[in-house]
Amino acid sequence: MSDKNFSDVLQIEKPASGIAEIWLNRPEKHNAFDPALIAAIHRALDTLRDDSSTRVVIIAGRGKSFCSGADLNYMKSMVNFSHAENVADAGRLSAMLQTLHRFPKPVIAAVHGNVFAGATGIVACSDFVIAADSARFCISEVKLGLVPAVISPYVMSRIGPHQARRYFLTAEVFDAAAAQRVGLVHECVADDSVMAYAHARAMEMLRNAPASLADTKTLIRELVPVPSSPELSQLTCELIARVRAGDEAQAGLQAFLDKRPAPWIADDGETA
Repeated sequence: MSDKNFSDVLQIEKPASGIAEIWLNRPEKHNAFDPALIAAIHRALDTLRDDSSTRVVIIAGRGKSFCSGADLNYMKSMVNFSHAENVADAGRLSAMLQTLHRFPKPVIAAVHGNVFAGATGIVACSDFVIAADSARFCISEVKLGLVPAVISPYVMSRIGPHQARRYFLTAEVFDAAAAQRVGLVHECVADDSVMAYAHARAMEMLRNAPASLADTKTLIRELVPVPSSPELSQLTCELIARVRAGDEAQAGLQAFLDKRPAPWIADDGETA
């Protein structure tokens, strides 16, 4: 199967028997999440989950970046949505990540360029993460007056609260080697070797029994559960809905889009 027309913003390809690739395809926007891309990822996961010829999935991004997080123009437009619409919108991202987290087949994330904000949620929900040496990571929400709410259960489960306190609160950019040290990434490889390495690891997984792989993924989720109750999902969705429609986030988003300091930063770069 090769379906470059699966969606305007996402492509599915099958480069080899048993292997499916999901390609985020908004290169001009650094594959930033918007409702169409989130829906397309969710639908692709549902399709490949039920596709008996797919045994391993690789997620990658077209263009210069794997994914730069949320589309900030779209995030800014949420001020015009009702609170209920904001919560429902956040719920769609939450549902997509939960589907990826519970996907029964091995998922390899092959990342490069910017891996920012919500993209770290995709990475944290994947089973095996391969990063280009030059990849850059950032849990950047607080720089913009936002909160890493929906992705937080998955990222905290992957890197632990000790590292989450640092990277959630500093919003610093860190390289692939640092991402590997904290457990967000498994392997760092040369920039031109990411997909070749991903395919090699996928071929290794194809040597393993598919039902056993699914049962093992279930075992891991049961032994080290990621908090995922409906109440927690509602809490995170309510939080980001409230925050992103608020004055601070709207000012931060506009400042970023205008390429000027956020209002809480003085002209000298210190805090206002």
